[in-house]
Amino acid sequence: MFTDISLVLAIVLVTIVLFSLERIPLEVTSLAVVCLLGLTGVLTPAEAFAGFSNETVIFIFALLAMTEGLASAGVMHRAGAWLSHLGRLGPRGFLLGVMVLVAAFSSVVSNTVTTAAFLPVVLRGAKAAGLRRSWVLMPLAFASMLGGMGFLYGTSTNLVVSARLEDLGLGPIGLIELTPAGLPLALLGIVLVVLLAPRLLPVRTGAEADGGQGRHFVTEARVPHGSRLVGKGLDWLERRLGLEVVSLTQAGSMLALGPGVLLSPGDRLLLSGRRRDILRPVQLRGLETAHGVDTRTSRRGSEPVLAEAIVQPTSGLAGVRVGDVGFSRRFGVRLLALHRHPSIQRPLRSQELGSLRNVRLQPGDALLLAGPRERLHALVDEPTLLLMPDLGFLPLPRRSRALLAGLIFVAALVAGSSGAVSLAFAGVAGVLLMVLTGCLDAKLVFRIDWRVVLLIGSMMALGLAMEKSGAGQLLGGFAAGLAEVGGPRLVLLCLMVLTVILSIPMSNQAAALVMLPVALSAASGLGVDPRGFAMGIALAASCSFLTPLEPSCMLVYGPGRYRFSDFLRLGGPLTALMLAALVLLVPWVWPLHGR
Repeated sequence: MFTDISLVLAIVLVTIVLFSLERIPLEVTSLAVVCLLGLTGVLTPAEAFAGFSNETVIFIFALLAMTEGLASAGVMHRAGAWLSHLGRLGPRGFLLGVMVLVAAFSSVVSNTVTTAAFLPVVLRGAKAAGLRRSWVLMPLAFASMLGGMGFLYGTSTNLVVSARLEDLGLGPIGLIELTPAGLPLALLGIVLVVLLAPRLLPVRTGAEADGGQGRHFVTEARVPHGSRLVGKGLDWLERRLGLEVVSLTQAGSMLALGPGVLLSPGDRLLLSGRRRDILRPVQLRGLETAHGVDTRTSRRGSEPVLAEAIVQPTSGLAGVRVGDVGFSRRFGVRLLALHRHPSIQRPLRSQELGSLRNVRLQPGDALLLAGPRERLHALVDEPTLLLMPDLGFLPLPRRSRALLAGLIFVAALVAGSSGAVSLAFAGVAGVLLMVLTGCLDAKLVFRIDWRVVLLIGSMMALGLAMEKSGAGQLLGGFAAGLAEVGGPRLVLLCLMVLTVILSIPMSNQAAALVMLPVALSAASGLGVDPRGFAMGIALAASCSFLTPLEPSCMLVYGPGRYRFSDFLRLGGPLTALMLAALVLLVPWVWPLHGR
């Protein structure tokens, strides 16, 4: 018994460390957890892999696909068009309208999809309302997270907790069971953000972002044979371009940089600088961009244009080498430069500094793309990239089927909630209807973030292991000991705080599934109704506003020109308020009386 407990706790610890370091892809870590639980004998093979065939996991897959259909059909874009009218209410009125609208959509649509769909429209509306982008983009991300607390379908976290409770015989979470607590929480959070955002968030221009140097992009250039730059020093080149030489590869070897290093034919350089300066290597005679980008107008008068795109957190490009993506072949555009913020993403490794082709893309990377205007406009349809409107490209709905897509989505949710058909069948039927009616491209169905599905399936196995081995009961006993000091409310608060902390490295779903057995065991030890503790864990898992590591926050981090500490400024008070409100609301909605 104690051997199993030790094994499970060790696996939990290793999982937390691996998720925190991000050296191993999330999906690999998830599968490794399942294998370890099976190979060590803690779970049988059927138990270890049961999470992947769980009806709720299948429904989450369908829900993710249907939300892509809503975005593709222009549902969020049409709603976002209404935001232009809110500018008449002034900056705070516009901010309030944005948060309420985004939270309403996020109550049934994925947080990340909602943020990605509204981001370009909100940027345009904020500019018209005279509102700084830093004052509106973080509230946009927070609103998408707050909205998920109101209904069962708001987040996949609510769904997996509901499935686990049903497996334990405690009954699933009702469609609106979370609403009496989740709705006041969302409204309270929106009011706090509207009041504090203009005071706590910085007014930072592009030149002031990232320590006063602006966002720095990395581009690659080559010294061709016969170039007039041969024999010139790196210091002369840096002064001429206004860019920093990050690395120099000469004859296949990376050289140590210094003032005495001279350029030779065939040299490849990685250059770093602000976006407005990144085109200078293209325009300097004697230097070629490694990607063949030419911004000069051709004889036909067709001038290539630039656009900035962000690698989405759900993108299949994450972890792929730039050279393997094939931007020209796949998208008809060329990658000119890349920006990566070191405070939230893994910095470039030494082997990646030799060539931009060796860089492995990460979620949140900003890509400066060059190509024909029509090809860049076509990227609006590309689910792996989020096209930014800074350079004149605004997402347009691909189809005029917004109403039909919305009706199919609502019908699937109602059918599954009413019990007319199972959740899995309702979700899959909804996806098929969207494909057959042209609301959703069939190619997009399987471009969802499969890491979420793998993560949930593996964490359901880990939660089962904690319960079966007795690890949850052991930790729950320790937590129950706090009742002697402050009663069940203190125990609930401690469990929710730990859930928020774990959700930073592990994701919301993983934190909830790991903490749920502990919470249920603590409730059993205290002799109180466990449902209140379970609901507290589910809601607390959506209250991690402290860092930009949540996918919705990563989407706005670069466009908002934020720093890591900016999220603590606003997210710290918001998280504290949410936890304080939960301590009051959870026992009121789900009384912690003895059973």
